[in-house]
Amino acid sequence: MASIETQHADMIHDAQMDYYGKRLATCSSDKLIKIFNVTGDTITFVADLKGHEGPVWQVAWAHPKFGSMLVSCSYDKKVIIWKETDNGWSKFFEFGRHKASVNSVAWAPHEYGLCLACASSDGHVSVLSFKGVSPSAAVAQADDVLHTIYQPAHQIGATAVSWAPAQAPTSGFAEGAEGAMRLVSGGCDKRVTVWRYERESGELVAESTLQEHSGWVRDVAWSPNVGLPYSTIASCSQNGEVFAWTQRDAGQWELSRVPCGQEVAWRVSWSVTGNILAVTSGSNQVTLYKESLEQEGEWKVVSEMDPQIGSLNAVGE
Repeated sequence: MASIETQHADMIHDAQMDYYGKRLATCSSDKLIKIFNVTGDTITFVADLKGHEGPVWQVAWAHPKFGSMLVSCSYDKKVIIWKETDNGWSKFFEFGRHKASVNSVAWAPHEYGLCLACASSDGHVSVLSFKGVSPSAAVAQADDVLHTIYQPAHQIGATAVSWAPAQAPTSGFAEGAEGAMRLVSGGCDKRVTVWRYERESGELVAESTLQEHSGWVRDVAWSPNVGLPYSTIASCSQNGEVFAWTQRDAGQWELSRVPCGQEVAWRVSWSVTGNILAVTSGSNQVTLYKESLEQEGEWKVVSEMDPQIGSLNAVGE
């Protein structure tokens, strides 16, 4: 495991690899986004992206079918889409409708086109959907935007957003719902909300509100679908709770608890196959969990990171 000297002048809040694992983007309280090339163990600085006026909380790479494109969100209330052209990196589109810090951004599955969701401390979730943008376009024009949704979602503030995979569970949902564009958000109201995005009408409709958390929801992550007959969402909260929510055949969401400590759980993320859940906690600890094959809804630790040396250690049964 290699360490990287990013030359950021303040705390780093996020680091993301692109689709092919060849590019790394980092963002920091120093208001900068840094791009690096990654070739084996060699990491080479490429560019500083300057445009935010406050700490940058999160970055996310778009699918390569749209070109080399990155989105960032910041305390300055702005969401900026960046794109690399022959002339280097520049702003592709800037969204400034939110009235408070934008805490989370997530691209929709590429099958749905160029579409983005954002979560903000103003309590709203927004969705930006573009229509037929050419991969060679350097800047998005106003008429390239199909819909801009600005939806009240969470009192006090929205903290996280994540899209469902494009492929619906193999058992299918109720008539009319299979393959629908769905996303999930979490907020300071201790709630997790599942939404359905109606692309044709430009509406965001709340399907379910999950209210079992007893602290602020810090992150949500919708699991990739690998042919399983159900959907799974992970959520984590300020008081250390980590939940896995499962839905079958458009029924009720069923809750299972992932055993964690009492420290704040900041982030949850899934492996590409959707069977390993990673949880990042307040003690600089990363723990990997897997659902038991013997007992449905029982989650077991499979690996833990050693904060001293930065490596993951397997945990025995």
